[in-house]
Amino acid sequence: MAELDAQSISQLKLKELEARNQAAFDGGGEDRVEKQKAGGRLTARERLDVLLDPGSFVEVDRFVTHRSQNFGMADKHIPGDGVITGYGRINGKLVYVYSQDFTVFGGSMSRTQANKICKIMDLATKNGAPIIGLNDSGGARIQEGVESLGGYADIFLRNVTTSGVVPQISAVMGPCAGGAVYSPSITDFIFMVKNTSYMFVTGPDVIKTVTHEDVSKEDLGGALTHNQKSGVAHFATDDDRHCLLMIRELLNFLPSNNVDDSPVIPTRDRPDRIEESLNTFIPDNPKKPYDMLQLIGKVVDEGYFLEVHKHYAKNIIVGFARFNGRSVGIVANQPAVLAGCLNISASVKAARFIRFCDAFNIPIVTFEDVPGFLPGTDQEWSGIITHGAKLLYAYAEATVPKITIVTRKAYGGAYCVMSSKHIRGDVNLAYPTAEIAVMGAEGAVNIIFRNEIKNAKFPEEERQRLIKEYEKQFNNPYVAAEMGYIDEVIEPAFTRKRIIDSLEMLRNKRTSNPPKKHGNIPL
Repeated sequence: MAELDAQSISQLKLKELEARNQAAFDGGGEDRVEKQKAGGRLTARERLDVLLDPGSFVEVDRFVTHRSQNFGMADKHIPGDGVITGYGRINGKLVYVYSQDFTVFGGSMSRTQANKICKIMDLATKNGAPIIGLNDSGGARIQEGVESLGGYADIFLRNVTTSGVVPQISAVMGPCAGGAVYSPSITDFIFMVKNTSYMFVTGPDVIKTVTHEDVSKEDLGGALTHNQKSGVAHFATDDDRHCLLMIRELLNFLPSNNVDDSPVIPTRDRPDRIEESLNTFIPDNPKKPYDMLQLIGKVVDEGYFLEVHKHYAKNIIVGFARFNGRSVGIVANQPAVLAGCLNISASVKAARFIRFCDAFNIPIVTFEDVPGFLPGTDQEWSGIITHGAKLLYAYAEATVPKITIVTRKAYGGAYCVMSSKHIRGDVNLAYPTAEIAVMGAEGAVNIIFRNEIKNAKFPEEERQRLIKEYEKQFNNPYVAAEMGYIDEVIEPAFTRKRIIDSLEMLRNKRTSNPPKKHGNIPL
């Protein structure tokens, strides 16, 4: 009898565990779950099922509940308290995750929810694994007052101290307002979902009250707004599932932490593949644009390039690719947009990406075709000097292998900025079509002989002759090559092979910056 009683007690305890687990799995209840799905959004747990390898998720703090006694909260307890935390694997790689559950108190941030997220972030830092946050929250839990705000601040601090230690990825998969936006903004990459996710410091109602502007949530802080206009977000995805699969794809290019090397994935693309079409790819007319994305596709492994910040500052391209299986970061001027000029948005976009690559030991390959910085009062008054210096600072500071290929124009200060030999470029190559000079030939002649031209003492034939003379003397790669600023002028068809050779040569590169607390980047 005693033995049967012991079995009954064990079964009762297992049933209690099962019931508690089910209460946590039910979230905010069937009605709220159905409402979430009706809005085209997956539940917090469904998102984890898509994001992580099957069967790999281990939940932490499933039964945690809030401790608030105010404003009717004493009798409202749901296990997990609006966020699911734990760890799992993506393509076999350990990751730590949290997924806010909008069906539970609107996913609002409580003291205990913050504690759960902080615990996971601390584990990620200690164990050298990426942290992924799936954000879907109405903001601070108003019933808890400053406790909620303090919880946000605790997360912000960890975002900062973890920055550059392990990759931090944020997916905004619902509303994200007020203090909630600052944690994603500190992380390395932000994914947003079209039509269902929003980010703003103050919402449309507050804006209408204060400034009398009438704006929708989508126009104010939707996925396309932050991908195209503000540059806050890096990826705009079609739906929740697409967003989560894109995160999995991004993780394939990233190391787990700042000690690991950039990952290598076997490829069937031959390292010595010759791309003959590149020999005629650059237009003979230096004023004619071409698509740098096509050039990148011709030389990277299997033509695959994961573009980052695709919709923002299109005059510069950043993203990840592989050469002979090894992950690299690519930065490239885009002649098809604004002639590839550097402006404020492009400078900040590229600088941020370069610093990420440098923090996580990812080599940087730069394709350069830049006529200079974009002129104009708007650019000057908005601080192009300071913002352009961010790009210069990022390239100069980076100690990872840096390979630069000048395809055509490399003019003025922009030549210096784009990973030139002068700011520690390791391998600097050029096509025969490269033009490395202070400026274009016509502009140079117009300045050098401006008095003669102004006084109409110059026949047009003489001006054209001088332009051709300047082009012959300076608008080519050979003067820079003679001075050692260009290591080699290469046949474009061999671009892929020379990049792979250079990456292999630089595999054991070791260099560091002078000891210091940190530099003072021109913010």
